[in-house]
Amino acid sequence: MFTGALALDLLLGDVHSLKEKRSVVRPIVAELRRRFDVSAAEAGHLDLHRRALVGVAVVAADAAHVRDVLAACERLVASRPEVEVLSASTQLFSSTDDPEEY
Repeated sequence: MFTGALALDLLLGDVHSLKEKRSVVRPIVAELRRRFDVSAAEAGHLDLHRRALVGVAVVAADAAHVRDVLAACERLVASRPEVEVLSASTQLFSSTDDPEEY
C-alpha cells in the first residue's frame, strides 16, 4: 500500500479579502476531489488573503499510480489562471518503509 501527499503553495491573483480567497480556493479543492477522487483541503496560510496552502492525499496499491495522480493534480492547479504555484512538494509513503521524497 502506498500513500502520497502533495503540498501546493499558491499565490492568488486579484484577491483582496479572505472571502474572495475562499471563492478561489474552494472550487479548486472541490475539483481536485471530484476529478481525481483524492482527499484535498486548504491546509495553511489561513489568515493570508493572497496565499493558500492546498494539501492533497491519495492511497493506492501501486506507487506509480500514486505519482501519476498527484502529478495530474499539480498540473490541474497549475493550469488555473487565477493562481500561481509557488512551490509543490510531494512525498510518497510505503506501508513497509520510511517516507520517500521525490
